Amino acid sequence: MLSQPLQDLEAWVAFFSNAEMPILRQTARRLDEARLSVDRISGRDITAIVLQDPLMAVRVLAYIQSFRGKHLRSDITTIANAVMMLGVEPFFAKFEAPVTIEAMLKGESQALLGVLQVVRRVQRASHFAHDWAYERHDMNVEEVALAALLHDLAEILLWCFAPRLAIDIRDRQQSDRTLRSAIAQEQVLGIRLFELQKALCQAWHLPELLNTLMDDANAHLPRVQNVTLAVNLARHSTNNWSDAALPDDLAAIEKLLHINRETLLNRLDIPEELAALHRLAKSEVAPDGPSTDAPRR
Repeated sequence: MLSQPLQDLEAWVAFFSNAEMPILRQTARRLDEARLSVDRISGRDITAIVLQDPLMAVRVLAYIQSFRGKHLRSDITTIANAVMMLGVEPFFAKFEAPVTIEAMLKGESQALLGVLQVVRRVQRASHFAHDWAYERHDMNVEEVALAALLHDLAEILLWCFAPRLAIDIRDRQQSDRTLRSAIAQEQVLGIRLFELQKALCQAWHLPELLNTLMDDANAHLPRVQNVTLAVNLARHSTNNWSDAALPDDLAAIEKLLHINRETLLNRLDIPEELAALHRLAKSEVAPDGPSTDAPRR
C-alpha cells in the first residue's frame, strides 16, 4: 500500500496499471456460487453479479479490450456483451480466485468503511441512472448505468491502495466544509482524481463512449446529464435527504425526465417528512429550473 503520494500522474497510472484490482467479498462469493452451477448459469446471471461491483466491472472491461483488433470490430461498451464475447466457462477461468477488498484492507477499518461507503454510493448512482435511462428510452440503458457505476473509480482505487492518503483528503474536507474535493486531492496527492481517472481509461483502452459518459464536462449531452445527475443525487443523499444541494438536483432531474416534483419524490421513495420539505422547496426554485451543467470540481 502507498503511504506517500507518487511523483506525477504517469507514476500513478503505472502503479494502478500494474496492480491487481480487488473486488468485493460478496462478489467473489456470488461468483463462486455461480461457478458451482456453471452448466445452468447464464451470461445474464453473471452480468447481474458484475454490475454490482465497480472494480469487477472495470476488470472485465479492461480485459475484453485486449481482444481489440483480433476479434472485435467495435468497442464492447457493456458487461453483457463482454460476457457474451468471452463465454461463461472462459469468464470463470479468467477471473478465478480474485483478491477481495475486505482482505486487502484487513486491519484498516477506517479505510474499509470509507471504500464501502463509496461503493454503496456508486451502486445507488448506477440504480438511479438505469431507472432514468429506461424512462428516457435510452438507446442502451446498461451503458448509462455502467458509466455511473464507474464514475468515481479513481476514488475507490485510492481507498484500496492508498488508504492513509484517502483518509487525509476526507479529514481535510471535514475540517473545512468550503474546501473543494479537487483542491484537497491536489494538496494531498499532487493530482486530481478526475485527471487520474481519465488517464487510466486511456491506459486501459476503455471504450471511448464510457469515457464520454463519465466526463462531467460533456453535461450538455442528455446521456451525460443522466449520469451526472445520478452521481450527484447519490452523493448528496448519502447521509439523508436534507442536503442543501438536493433541491437543485431534483429540479434538474425533473427537467431531464419531463416529470413533476410529486412524481419524482414518489419514484425516489423519500420519507414523507423530508418529501414535504422538497415540495416546499419547489416553490422557491426559479421557473426555468437550475442549470444541469457539471458542478465545479
